[in-house]
Amino acid sequence: MMGQKQSASRPESTGPSLSDHFAHLDREKFARNMVTVAGQSQKLIGEFLRRWADRENPGPLDPLNISSAFFALLKAMGADRQTVAQTQTQLWHDWMGLWETTARRMLGDTSAAPMVAPPPGDRRFRDAEWQQNEIFDFIKQSYLLSANAMQSMVASLNGIPEGERKRVEFYTRQFADAFAPTNFLLTNPEVMRATLETSGENLVKGLDNLIADIERGRGELSIRQSADGFVIGENIATAPGKVVFRNKLIELLQFNPSTDQVHERPLLIFPPWINKFYILDLRPENSFIRWLVGQGYTVFVVSWANPDSDLAQMGFEDYMRDGVFAALDAVKDATGVEDPNCVGYCIGGTLLAATLAYMAAKKDTRIHSATFWAAQTDFSEAGDLSVFVDEAQLEALEHQMKLAGGVLDGAKMAGTFNMLRANDLIWSFVINNYMLGKSPMPFDLLYWNSDTTRMPEKLHLSYLRQCYKDNALALGKMMLGGVKLDLSRVKVPVYLQSAKEDHIAPANSVFKAVKLFGGPVRFIIAGSGHIAGVINPPAAKKYQYWTNEKKTETVDGWRAGATEHPGSWWPDWDRWLSALSGEKIPARQPGDGKLKVLGDAPGDYVKVKSR
Repeated sequence: MMGQKQSASRPESTGPSLSDHFAHLDREKFARNMVTVAGQSQKLIGEFLRRWADRENPGPLDPLNISSAFFALLKAMGADRQTVAQTQTQLWHDWMGLWETTARRMLGDTSAAPMVAPPPGDRRFRDAEWQQNEIFDFIKQSYLLSANAMQSMVASLNGIPEGERKRVEFYTRQFADAFAPTNFLLTNPEVMRATLETSGENLVKGLDNLIADIERGRGELSIRQSADGFVIGENIATAPGKVVFRNKLIELLQFNPSTDQVHERPLLIFPPWINKFYILDLRPENSFIRWLVGQGYTVFVVSWANPDSDLAQMGFEDYMRDGVFAALDAVKDATGVEDPNCVGYCIGGTLLAATLAYMAAKKDTRIHSATFWAAQTDFSEAGDLSVFVDEAQLEALEHQMKLAGGVLDGAKMAGTFNMLRANDLIWSFVINNYMLGKSPMPFDLLYWNSDTTRMPEKLHLSYLRQCYKDNALALGKMMLGGVKLDLSRVKVPVYLQSAKEDHIAPANSVFKAVKLFGGPVRFIIAGSGHIAGVINPPAAKKYQYWTNEKKTETVDGWRAGATEHPGSWWPDWDRWLSALSGEKIPARQPGDGKLKVLGDAPGDYVKVKSR
């Protein structure tokens, strides 16, 4: 059975109690710090109001179209009074039980079991006070009972239009996460302890961090997730290689071999342009690129340009011709091989799939096999990102991009992705940076996550409308270069990797491609999510993956018959890929073929900042 072991979370030791800290509070220093906080806060609010008043063409007041989800919820609650009443009755019953267990605990009864506990992996309540202090335990359980009741009611309500249900559930979860007691000073014991220990110095430093993040975001909050200290090409993205091709859209990187012999057929990787390619090369020990080179592959990776207004009107066809086709031609010039094996990661995989359908219609055989990492072709069961693609939001987005010269600021795209894991990627940093007054730790993955890229208007809107909104690629309605795309005409061998906990490209969604492609397809599910599910080196001995050699009609049927394997899925893919990669030949060096070396990897395009 598919599952992932969760380690039991133990409360963190806190040392002296809050009352002990309060008894030793330096009240004079605390008062001075509170005056500083009050003054800085007043200035911050004033500056915010001034910026708001000075904005030109501010666009819609509700760019996320939350109001429509809210009204759909209210309408359903009015129509389905039975579900509302049942939820209220159950919540009242649970609250009475909580009052009883809390009273028993306060009278010294340690056997009273909690009414509710945080789910495994929820780190918000890791501080020992949440378990040991009866008051904080009551606050925690009160919140969990209320949040669970609210989300359960929304999931059970009749009358919510199917097109609105996912959005209503998503924003309900965002509301519940935002109002967690951990996000407020007086109901977060860790923050209270820090405030008493430092006499409020943490709040002064936190406010300084907040002001710095607003200034860095040019008037908008840009939460810093990782400390500085990373330099691309020096201590991150350091796999040795060369830039061997460049046009206005891509740099093509060829990485140096680390084996005496390599497979004859090279490997060409198309990462997503929403992020930078070096997720595949963070550190030597978790570098996918270094591992691939070590397996005897000649590895080429596309590094996409960070677009500005000059590239605003480049669309899917441009990314196919100046991206995929240009890279294929360059690989042929570099190696003499006309049909490399190709990989598409996330949206890079969607582009690769569309390109393969176009090539099939044109009888173009320049791709020998295709691997898809966490990539969707059928968006009918896409993840939570689909809540952002109703027409009202797309029109607001289009307005925003036009004001910005035809591009979407990378920080705005990153903010959308962060909302999908708000507790981990938003609220944890609000607490750490602004309430505890700490600086984020240097973390390569979060540095990469914050190193955003811009989106060109034409491409981005086309992708959202045709794929997420209309599911045109899967339905055979998408046009590219005057050709109607039909994935069933794609006959090359396909490897589909998905991840069990992927919130961007859910395994259910990725599986649908099994039936869309017309050739042999191998589908696997890896442990973890969109990033760790892909970047999981074998040496780490983490997670697991599942395989099923039998054809099934549904992903549930596939899961039921799947076999679990410990560790990384990379060796499974290597076995599949090596059989399609030809005989071994002497290792190739960048510059050996017709292409001359233009510079050292990781190139210039990856270093272009969005701000």
